[in-house]
Amino acid sequence: MSSDLMGDVPAAPAAAGRIRHVTTDRPWVWLTAGWRDLQAARPVALAYGGAITLAGWALALLFFEAGTPWAILPATAGFFLVAPLLAAGLYETSRLRQEGRAPTLGDALGAFRRNAGQLAFMGVVLLLIHLVWVRVAGLLFALFFGVNFVPGLAELPMAMLRSEQFLPFLVVGTGFGFLLATAAFMVSAVSIPMILDRPEVTAPEAVTVSIQAVLENWRAMALWAGLIVLFTGLALIPFFLGLVVVMPLIGHATWHAYRDLVAR
Repeated sequence: MSSDLMGDVPAAPAAAGRIRHVTTDRPWVWLTAGWRDLQAARPVALAYGGAITLAGWALALLFFEAGTPWAILPATAGFFLVAPLLAAGLYETSRLRQEGRAPTLGDALGAFRRNAGQLAFMGVVLLLIHLVWVRVAGLLFALFFGVNFVPGLAELPMAMLRSEQFLPFLVVGTGFGFLLATAAFMVSAVSIPMILDRPEVTAPEAVTVSIQAVLENWRAMALWAGLIVLFTGLALIPFFLGLVVVMPLIGHATWHAYRDLVAR
């Protein structure tokens, strides 16, 4: 571990490790380390990011063909909630690199078989949060705009902006989204990398450590969450194309955040 970390504090459960205090600017170090991993395992990282981008295109097309283009917006926002699990292969790539190995795409995909039961538990937790968000977003859309508000995809942004209901919808929707995103971030900030790294740790134990890591380093983790939202938001603007690079970068950096925050 890096020598410039601050002192340790006990974390519960003790068997899962201790939480380290880090300086507020530490997320920049994680991003730098993540970029090095991306460069070292570029074929794996870009293939992984490309697959996520293609999945985003397919999902958007599905909503468009189903006549519910409005659902693209909440589904895209919901990506932030499930992305920590989708990035499991990137954590595994960084883990193998740290062991001095040269990971392949097969190794990255094989991460989902490593401690599969506990990963499935985390998947259920994040999926439930995502489903709650999609349901809430749909209800809010119907409440503010009405069930007959179904403009085409090209006209949807301007139609919403012209509506007098747009501002209250934006305020209420952002509030609900912030609460759910905060919950998802707290339970998954370091839990999934920990489950991959330490098969003896259960998902509830990893979630407990993750929540403590966020609370005890809230300044650094607030910056980290803001950087994730900023980078991912910019990556989504060119119709998900930026995820080819941003998804691997954030995934690799998250592994280094875990290694920095949790001591064995």
